[in-house]
Amino acid sequence: MDSRREEVARICSEETVISEPELRFTGLDLSEDVASALLAVLPSMAERTVAAVTGEVPSYAGAFSGRMGANIENAVQMALGGFLRLAVRAQDSDATATLSPALDGAYELGRGEARQGRSMDALLSAYRVGARVAWRELSSTAVGAGVPADTVARFAELVFAFIDELSASSVAGHADQLATTGRVRERYLERLARQLLDGEPAEVLHDSADKADWHSPATLTAVVLAVSQTRGLAARFGASTLQLNEDLPGISPSESLAVLLVPDLDDRHRAQLRSALQGRRALVGPARPWMLVRSSYQRALRARELTVAGDATVEVIDTDDHLVELVLTADREAADDLRRHALAPLSGLRPNTAERLAETLRSWLLHRGQRELVAADLFVHPQTVRYRMTQLRELFGDRLNDPKTVMELTVALSVPNAKVQSTDGATD
Repeated sequence: MDSRREEVARICSEETVISEPELRFTGLDLSEDVASALLAVLPSMAERTVAAVTGEVPSYAGAFSGRMGANIENAVQMALGGFLRLAVRAQDSDATATLSPALDGAYELGRGEARQGRSMDALLSAYRVGARVAWRELSSTAVGAGVPADTVARFAELVFAFIDELSASSVAGHADQLATTGRVRERYLERLARQLLDGEPAEVLHDSADKADWHSPATLTAVVLAVSQTRGLAARFGASTLQLNEDLPGISPSESLAVLLVPDLDDRHRAQLRSALQGRRALVGPARPWMLVRSSYQRALRARELTVAGDATVEVIDTDDHLVELVLTADREAADDLRRHALAPLSGLRPNTAERLAETLRSWLLHRGQRELVAADLFVHPQTVRYRMTQLRELFGDRLNDPKTVMELTVALSVPNAKVQSTDGATD
């Protein structure tokens, strides 16, 4: 008996290249008696296989107990039973119908592992252990029944090829489930981002966050930038970062803009956010409690109206640095009305003259009447400042000493991109 085992081992160890058409699971030359003997050992073999897997693969140590263990044993028995019945058929038999249930089961097993959050390592280890135990039982029975060594070698080849097929099917199932799970979660995250920008109620946001398995941060900051500049950016800000690349509220699809909702980068972490955005044209809103990030997004959009937004040398526009200008442009119509009312004494002048005097008055108010500083600010001679201020006092009279008028003028003259309106409505 030992000599026969040695011969089988020798033949099994020989490197034999078999072409794909020949690598089938049929045409094994076994008598009916041998086939019956092999089928008879399947129940005990399945039991020992499951015991070996639970003993050698830690991930399954307690997974196959009770009813689950019985189900797994039955699945192993059915898979190998189908394989054996197929193996003894004629060489030209169609293996698809017989193998499909086992391969489908292996595929679903791989999907189940992915759903449980496990990698394929444990399952592939289980296949290796199972193949070893199964082959030990099958080869012992075959050799004991007097099966020739070359047939046993062919038998070994088919068994391990079958296990490889099962493994490959499980790997495919695992990968497909991960891809499906990833796509589904991505859709949930996109829906959550959209709901945040739309200002949906808290209960809706909590429900969507739960479905997306999204762990809410304390704050979110909206960052608006071109879709083409978002590559790899979200990953730098952590797993809770949300990204929306299309159908942004208040933005035309032709603009190809995206929004990132970045977690917990407020106050002292603001510099980190700006640093990560260097080299990109970006509009950054304020940090807000995560359910109120809509206001951060809306402010980031308003930053497009700022004077600095038209400066190509400025990349990152942080709205926290432009609060005054944002306040002054919050109601453009009201700001224009205020400017027209406050600067009414200049309306009878020619546009160029009115603009020069308005510019001088603004600098004079900001520098609290210090003529030298005003001259340096306007790049003119101090005497020019004196002359212009004389004109302004003649036009405004005592109103330049009225605190309310001074406040109105200070605000009105700080409105960006505004012109002084002349008598005929023309602007310079």
